[in-house]
Amino acid sequence: MTGLVYDDAYLTHGDPHHPENAERLRAAVAHLKATGLWDAMVHIPPRPATLDEVLWVHTDDYIEELQLICKRGGGHLDMDTCATKETYEVALLAAGGCLAATEAILADEVTNALCLVRPPGHHALPSRGMGFCFFNNVALAAELAIRRAHRDQVSIVDWDVHHGNGTQEAFFDRGDVQYISIHQGALYPGTGSVDEVGLDAGAGKNVNIMLPPGAQDRHYVEAFQQLVIPLLQAFEPEMIFVSCGFDTHAADPLARMCLTNSGYYEMTRMLADFAEAQCQGRLLNALEGGYDLGAMAHGTEAVCRALLGMEPPEPEDLPFTIHESVTHQVDDWLHQNIGLHRDRLGL
Repeated sequence: MTGLVYDDAYLTHGDPHHPENAERLRAAVAHLKATGLWDAMVHIPPRPATLDEVLWVHTDDYIEELQLICKRGGGHLDMDTCATKETYEVALLAAGGCLAATEAILADEVTNALCLVRPPGHHALPSRGMGFCFFNNVALAAELAIRRAHRDQVSIVDWDVHHGNGTQEAFFDRGDVQYISIHQGALYPGTGSVDEVGLDAGAGKNVNIMLPPGAQDRHYVEAFQQLVIPLLQAFEPEMIFVSCGFDTHAADPLARMCLTNSGYYEMTRMLADFAEAQCQGRLLNALEGGYDLGAMAHGTEAVCRALLGMEPPEPEDLPFTIHESVTHQVDDWLHQNIGLHRDRLGL
């Protein structure tokens, strides 16, 4: 069974003119209802994360600062990250939705889950929010699995187009959390280079796979086959978390990748198959970025179909033609980086 976390309260945070706005979730939810997938999943009610839980990842000073900003009616944490009066409570509910889904998976109430939550989380650092993010939803869910369910180790796979600097920082020196990010290079927030490999107990547990603009479905699938899945096999996680961004889609206005719904289906299917073999299917996908409404709708459908074990959706056509030279450049970059990573990690 596949769980789904959603609440209309997630629509109340934020500026409607900001790229990360409520229409993203409205588009995804409407499409799931239209396709019948909405009723095929087990609906898991979210709960607010408690202060003690948020303190697993974030500092007390930052939590108090965000709460105060929202009590005063809102304000900017940075140029891109604006809180409104509702943000603090909604961010707690977004984090808590991922915690509730994790609890349901660990209790065998569902096998896997998709959390349609906002605001997103993977840029949220322990001591400050940034990149549209306030609390790190996936990091908190991973902590719950380790602390409450006594899981020895878990993995986080992040395919949002931007590097998840907040998640990386939270676990950089930890040996019990593997973080694998596949993202567009030379893009916000400027982190995620291949030499950021972790420290102390976390050495080798942090893996960044940078791809150049123009990467397509087959490039991501090859990266998963050659790197992501072998890394998971070597680590042997007891649960897998996914920072699931749809801003890698070819239509997204904030990046330059070229994925379609077929890519999201294949990545999810590979992770679901691995989770079934390794950790009793325990897999949680949490929404991160994605700023084209059509991509949000069809990407969400593709992920749900893969989680449910259904056939893939109808393939999408790219909205433009990719020059052959761009594809060759991505091929060369990918193969060089696969070789570099496999040699360094002994795969």
